[in-house]
Amino acid sequence: MPDPKPLAGYTSYKNLPPLAGLCSVEEAAKPGLSVEECVRRLKRFHYAFRRLHHLLTARITAEPIYELKTAFAHHAHLCAEHATALRTRIGEMREPPLGLEDVPHPALEAFFDEILCAPTTEELLNGVHHVAIPALGSATWQYMEDTNPLADAPSRRVLKFARLELEEMGDFGMFATGLPHTDRTPELTELLRQLLAVAGGLDGTAESPSVATGGLPRRYSKTPYQYDPVPKRDERFTDPWNQGVNAEAFLYDEAKPARAKALMMLYKRLREIDVPEMMASIITQTPGKPWGYYRDMSRQLWDEARHAMMGEVGFTALGVDWTQARITFNWSYRLNTECSPMERHGVLYFIEQGLMPRTGKRYEFEVARDSGLPLMATIQDFDWADEVLHSQIGRQWYVPEFGSLKEALDYGDKAWSHVLSNWTTVKEQGLTEHANWWPTIYSQACAAEGVAPDPEVLAFATTYEGTRADLQRVAGE
Repeated sequence: MPDPKPLAGYTSYKNLPPLAGLCSVEEAAKPGLSVEECVRRLKRFHYAFRRLHHLLTARITAEPIYELKTAFAHHAHLCAEHATALRTRIGEMREPPLGLEDVPHPALEAFFDEILCAPTTEELLNGVHHVAIPALGSATWQYMEDTNPLADAPSRRVLKFARLELEEMGDFGMFATGLPHTDRTPELTELLRQLLAVAGGLDGTAESPSVATGGLPRRYSKTPYQYDPVPKRDERFTDPWNQGVNAEAFLYDEAKPARAKALMMLYKRLREIDVPEMMASIITQTPGKPWGYYRDMSRQLWDEARHAMMGEVGFTALGVDWTQARITFNWSYRLNTECSPMERHGVLYFIEQGLMPRTGKRYEFEVARDSGLPLMATIQDFDWADEVLHSQIGRQWYVPEFGSLKEALDYGDKAWSHVLSNWTTVKEQGLTEHANWWPTIYSQACAAEGVAPDPEVLAFATTYEGTRADLQRVAGE
């Protein structure tokens, strides 16, 4: 039958934007994609975001460069959020089983395996930010072009926000690898492009070439990926075993002034970079959980990375060189190498619960407010809000593993006491002298403010020997 002729000259009432502003009537009159095809493509996008989330998380701990460590935390969180939105949308379009945990194509699996197993940071950045993210961006753009903008408006909305943040992630990668970009890993790039071609492109719409005898080409992923649990830091972290300044002893000393306590809280915030290093190990080494677990844990991991960056910004704003503060990785190192994932989660939850009483995050906010530094009040206000959320995440995903809240807390308390008792050991091994860095930091802050240091504050020299961060004594070594 011949196609019907559209109504000529149709306009909306008084020329108001038609169709709620989504598109023109002419655009909405194009058939677009079927629900089946929409779901097929969206499931591929979901798989891509889920794999990007996993591989970025897995590379946080052993990535030495602080700026990349925090960026991986951010991008992993964004990918988890977009995977969640896609899961919801796909569930609206088809009845279960949805097959969201299935691999859409073996070549797509190999594609992300190769990026995950890339042995260098440069190859990882190239694979993620110069191949995978651009491919995902192009595929989502094509979807929005192909689908009906009215009938499939919910999917287009999900992808609109995804594309916005894909662009931001891509921009970060471009600047991180240098402009103009020079591909110094052409062999990996070519292999990734071959695998995408075999998969029919990221969205599976391109014609797939035949695979040569012997199966899919692999390079780095011939050997399955092994997660590296050992935290690594760049050269600015000069004394990572240092436990020479007990921040909590200073913070809870009523005789110490609020302004100096604010400086010590900035150290505590920046020190939180060890939490993403540890949480990445929990997420990576805890398979088989519902997707909500990974989404929520990734949100918490990203929050902790933000807290570290707030400490960085706070120090800079006060005229202090944070690299002089000897940021330690003792906590994440020992938890990652001596404890099970469940024990690590137990320690994390126990600490979070200790932050909820009035002597915890509320106290830190009040100190920040009393310091007279508006930025400090902002930092601690949001830090407090985040920790309330983190406590709720622990109640949802950690506590149900035990018979009661008390059992869950006791388990975490015991695990923490086990790992925080190596003050003497690391000193005897020559790993650190536990130098007291506080006078340097405090003096810098006073100089930037144009005031003389308080002699009693300057003389603070309490260490973590035999003590952990909640001021409890720990077992001898």
